[in-house]
Amino acid sequence: MPFNTIHVPASLPPATCRAINHQLHAALVEACAVNPDDDFCLIIRHAPEDMILHPTFLGTRDPDGTIILQVTLLAGRSDEQKEEFYKNIRQRLREIGFEPRNSIVFLVENRAIDWSFSETGSVKTVLGL
Repeated sequence: MPFNTIHVPASLPPATCRAINHQLHAALVEACAVNPDDDFCLIIRHAPEDMILHPTFLGTRDPDGTIILQVTLLAGRSDEQKEEFYKNIRQRLREIGFEPRNSIVFLVENRAIDWSFSETGSVKTVLGL
């Protein structure tokens, strides 16, 4: 049950943003065994002066063209799954013509009690977990 937040430069075309989310979700399904139907994303556009990204921290990147992929998901994936996910998404970015070195990816893990999609309560309550 991931929720993707993609931070992008304001100039990045909407079609590219949608393609990035499509590839991000596919990588999560493949590497982290998320449900294919659990596709939720918020794309947040930023003016260039609002994205302060070091150009050489743990790799070289173009700060003006870098995107940030933040994935919030239920805890429980192994370190191996996470590493596979990082490789998978960067390969997928390359395949759609986006330079993978211009991506920062991070996961935020939580529990079923931390999610609610309706007035019936948390996912934990709804699914009886």
